Amino acid sequence: ELADVLGRAAMGRARDDALVAMAHAWRAWALDHPGRYQAAERGAAPGDAEHEEVSRRTITVLVAVMDGYGLHGDDAVDAIRAYRAALHGFVSLEASYGFAFPSDVDRSFDRLVHALVRALSSWSDVSEPSPL
Repeated sequence: ELADVLGRAAMGRARDDALVAMAHAWRAWALDHPGRYQAAERGAAPGDAEHEEVSRRTITVLVAVMDGYGLHGDDAVDAIRAYRAALHGFVSLEASYGFAFPSDVDRSFDRLVHALVRALSSWSDVSEPSPL
């Protein structure tokens, strides 16, 4: 279901427009369907081919969008992980009432999404992460 939601959001869009549309669709679906969202974010157990196939559908949508940025292989994997982690963290905190400050949550989400867009736009400029 999440793959369909993201696919519809990205349809006819590319790069930044696709990332922004998918982020808003992701958030809306996660908040509207907390139980299904939690299930969708669980990894497949070893050997669970059906779950792996369903999970792969969601990742395939993200791979297609990252392709528009020229991101492939490990660069795409890193970018997808960062995108998913940021969105999942935000919607999980929001769903559990973790944003108690009086500031506008929508504004915060928009800023996060636009920061992700900027980061992914220059993702391939960073060849190797520097050691800490």
